[in-house]
Amino acid sequence: MVDRDDEKMDVDDGTDEISTITLGQYYQRLFPFTDYFKWLNYSASEATREFTHREFSFTINDGVYLRYQSFKDGTELQREVVRLAPSKIDIGAVFTAAPKHAKSLQPGVFKPVSKELVFDIDMTDYDEVRTCCSGGEICHKCWPFMTVAMHVVDQALREDFGFTQIMWAYSGRRGVHCWVCDERARQLDDPGRRAVAGYLGMVRGGAEQSKKVTLSQRSGKHPHVIRSAKIVEDYFEELLLVGQEILLTRERWTKVLAALPDEEVRKQLDAKWTKNPDRSSVDKWSEMVDAVDRRASKRNTAYGLATFERDMMLQLAYPRLDENVTTHLNHLLKSPFCIHPKTGRVCTPIASDQFDTFDPFAVPSLGQLLRELNASQDATAPTSIAQYVNVFKEFVSTLCKSQDVKPTLPSLEF
Repeated sequence: MVDRDDEKMDVDDGTDEISTITLGQYYQRLFPFTDYFKWLNYSASEATREFTHREFSFTINDGVYLRYQSFKDGTELQREVVRLAPSKIDIGAVFTAAPKHAKSLQPGVFKPVSKELVFDIDMTDYDEVRTCCSGGEICHKCWPFMTVAMHVVDQALREDFGFTQIMWAYSGRRGVHCWVCDERARQLDDPGRRAVAGYLGMVRGGAEQSKKVTLSQRSGKHPHVIRSAKIVEDYFEELLLVGQEILLTRERWTKVLAALPDEEVRKQLDAKWTKNPDRSSVDKWSEMVDAVDRRASKRNTAYGLATFERDMMLQLAYPRLDENVTTHLNHLLKSPFCIHPKTGRVCTPIASDQFDTFDPFAVPSLGQLLRELNASQDATAPTSIAQYVNVFKEFVSTLCKSQDVKPTLPSLEF
């Protein structure tokens, strides 16, 4: 990733380039409809119920919301998207009947039956931790929170649940989405989805709660905890201590010390840092860990002190999931390759081997893509969206050939 720490993406970047005309040009000339149909059809041949009974939702004309749209095949979907030029496309569940007939069906007949297991990770959920940005802004200092999240969740889904057909996507603004497309994942009911979300959830509690990661000695030895702690540790110093400087000021270090389960150590460190506040967060963190280790060795059985460093690193950097998106079968999620209405950027797939190199600032905007098209004399010349389309093509090709492997579901609750 290019190191441009002063560059920030604002919530309103690129919105002046979005219109029904420009969106129509994008959908007509650049949207990968063929592979999009294969993905949601789970077949490269004729339309299946996976596609014909799938709900699509369109946002048009500055906020008009069209739910329960469905189509007989990819050609009909393409024709309607080009005609309406929606500012946003959301994907919903597969239902017992074609969603376009929902209003004519008897109550109780029209029900969701399957959908990809999805996850939504939004940077605003890290606002109590990150110091460089807030709200809709992101920069290169805080984006690694998303890198850590993708590594942790992706490895858990693959190694602990046995899922293999996983697609990640940039939301186009300040976060990432995950689509788990294995058949077993798509067939999960709401309780099953809650179980997966609960398994992955580790940071619990609101802003007023100082310690948000509490693991028993047994759960602390679970492979998912050990693996996640290792991933977090690999990124922690550069992300939290150098990038976010979480111990730079008294206001910041007080939040960290509040989670320390020993009042005497808290007071000692606070007094020492107040007397010499200009030392780096790296030095202060090292000093805190040493003080905690000394205290833990004296008390011998103080499990909370012995695991404080691990728990605090997890609290600060472990993925923060929007569980409502995951746990409800009928929840909509923004489609890959639509244009984010707040930034104008494309919601692009992220290859699983590109978590560390993916740069949200390099993702093309709608205006950029249309300028590239207009500047080229060759109508078939590739634009900067081509690399992301290739990632999508490769995923869809593998998906269509895949045979699902039944996952072994974990039993431990944290």
